[in-house]
Amino acid sequence: MKSLNNIVIKNFKGLPKMPETFFNDGWKKLKIGVQAIYTSQPLEQSFEELYRIVENLCTYNHGRFLYVNLYETTEIHLKSELLPSISKEIDFLGTMNYAWVTFCRQINTIKNIFLYLDRTYVLDNHCLLSIWYMSLSLFKENIVLNGFLRPKLIDGLLYLIYQERQGVVVDKNLLKSLISMLTTLQVYDMIFEVPFLHATEILYKTEGENLIQNYHIVKYLQHVDQRLKEEHVRVINYLNSYTGITLKDVLVHQLLTPHLKTILSTGVSELLEKNILNETGLLYKLVGLFPSGRNELCTAFSEYLKKRGRLIVIDPENDKNMIQDLIDFKDKVDVIVSECFENNFKYSEAVRESFKFFINQRHNKPSELLAKFVDGKMRSKDLSEDEIEDILQKVMILFRFVQGKDVFEAFYKRDMAKRLLVGKSTSQDAENSMISKLKSECGGGFTSRLEGMFKDITVSQGINSAFRQHLNHVYSAGDGSKNLNIDMCVNVLTSSYWPNYPSYDVNLPQEMALYQNIFLKFYMASHSGRKLIWQPNLGHCIVKVEFTCGKKELQVSLFQTIVLLLFNNNNEIPYKDIQEAINLEGNELQRTLQSLACGKSRVLQKTPKGKDITDTDFFNFNDDFTDKLFRVKINQVQMKETVEEQRATEESVIQDRQFQIDAAIVRIMKQKKTLTHNLLITELYEMLDIPVKPADLKKRIEQLIDRDYIERDHNNSTIYKYIA
Repeated sequence: MKSLNNIVIKNFKGLPKMPETFFNDGWKKLKIGVQAIYTSQPLEQSFEELYRIVENLCTYNHGRFLYVNLYETTEIHLKSELLPSISKEIDFLGTMNYAWVTFCRQINTIKNIFLYLDRTYVLDNHCLLSIWYMSLSLFKENIVLNGFLRPKLIDGLLYLIYQERQGVVVDKNLLKSLISMLTTLQVYDMIFEVPFLHATEILYKTEGENLIQNYHIVKYLQHVDQRLKEEHVRVINYLNSYTGITLKDVLVHQLLTPHLKTILSTGVSELLEKNILNETGLLYKLVGLFPSGRNELCTAFSEYLKKRGRLIVIDPENDKNMIQDLIDFKDKVDVIVSECFENNFKYSEAVRESFKFFINQRHNKPSELLAKFVDGKMRSKDLSEDEIEDILQKVMILFRFVQGKDVFEAFYKRDMAKRLLVGKSTSQDAENSMISKLKSECGGGFTSRLEGMFKDITVSQGINSAFRQHLNHVYSAGDGSKNLNIDMCVNVLTSSYWPNYPSYDVNLPQEMALYQNIFLKFYMASHSGRKLIWQPNLGHCIVKVEFTCGKKELQVSLFQTIVLLLFNNNNEIPYKDIQEAINLEGNELQRTLQSLACGKSRVLQKTPKGKDITDTDFFNFNDDFTDKLFRVKINQVQMKETVEEQRATEESVIQDRQFQIDAAIVRIMKQKKTLTHNLLITELYEMLDIPVKPADLKKRIEQLIDRDYIERDHNNSTIYKYIA
């Protein structure tokens, strides 16, 4: 085994010396190869041989000269060969694209040959570009930024895009390749984007001005949306992604912003009136593209609601359909807000404020009609309980908007009283549901009377049941003097809960008077100290009648019943005799006789014929009366609303409002002690939730001064003081 001491290390004496023509011979071969690549000719040496030459030259420190010579060779090729060939071609854009694609492929090949140069000399000199970027830089400076080629290139690209915008089919791959070239050469922003956006601005400014005059608003919105979609696709296909934001802004500022006032003033009402949901949603989307757009649309939406709603409310001829029209309008608006405006809170708030504005344009009338509308639905036989519940939900929405809630309560109480007394309510569950809704909305004080009315009806049912047992127990059917064959039900009502009704001292037939006296004794036996006041005008009966065609049952009012019973013993009775017999006030008797002798179901005949009742008329029982129904309802005249009832209800509301105003004035003055007139009026408006005029408030203040609740300051009559 040899010892390590025998190993001798000698100094390295450097690379072998090369002949003086080494660099020139090597570069000559490389230059021929590079030129062959640029001209697409076959190579004399293989890629490997050329690579070795580059490696050897770099090894012998000729990298700088190699880099400079390659730079010059590439520049000469671009200036002397590529530039003239592109300039002469008719198909400029196609030639430019071909030159670019070919040059990139050639540079890639050359880069691989000079790879060793890139990894040694270029890498060590940070100020130098790689072979690839050096070649691209030369292409940019000598071709793309050439003073002759540059405008032709940009104008050609803009023209192709213009053609595409006009619907002409263009070579999108060519556009994509050339714009990608600009991006790669980092001149996209500098030479293309600015003129492109400027050309776009001019195009759409002109287009917008022309189309807004000639297009229907719906069609214009569709056109704008289509343009936005087209530009978005254009960005995806060949433009830089960051151009998309600016491009969209250009479209918005040229197609929408200048014409927004026109679109909102003429388009909003048309879209909403015709319920064009898709385009309404499109308008909402488009105006959302600039900051104040949706606020302005919300303002236009609110103006439309107020104008359209006011037309529904303000026309007296539409009173019959007002509430249903308002419900339908509210349903329509809710769908628009939900489907078109994405349930935007501002738009929902605009709906509430608008409805509150226009529904109170006629002060108390909408509240009155709302109560009557509910009454009609509660009486309807054609609605299921679910349908009634749905209607009540919608009614409550409108109820929240009306200021005259006390008016609603007064008319609703009166109508509910009639429904309960004549048994015309479709569903007691629906009645309870409505009261529950009102109580939830306005508190227990608002519904206390309504709940009291229901309580009276329930208690009366128990009283009637006990009364029947009393009759069966005390009076035998065999007792001839007291042969009770009438089924009588009595509703005992608490006067403070129910509306005030006119009182009639009518002469009842003996049979009815007997029952009335029996019930009076029965009731007083267990409720001593109470006073019963009979209301015959609220009574109704079912009377069995024999006609020539057979037996029938007539559903009539108590007054109608009393009149008909007179004909049991008389064939013909003069008007005056009827009036004397029953002692009924003239107007009420005339309405009763009209319903029996002049209406659709004429169980009496009047002589002479005619619709008006006079003191000289005679009445006969109509034995020949016919009807396809066994039970015939004859219009109950006394249940119809009269002018007197209407006026009485309104007066009761006015009286209640005076109490509310008085209480509010005293409450405020008791707290503030001293207050000016203007401040007191302001505080009253904030406290009171009823429609009231300044003159009404001033009148109540004067009343309280007269009653020594408040007084004027001796030095300043506009200041009030509370009197403890």
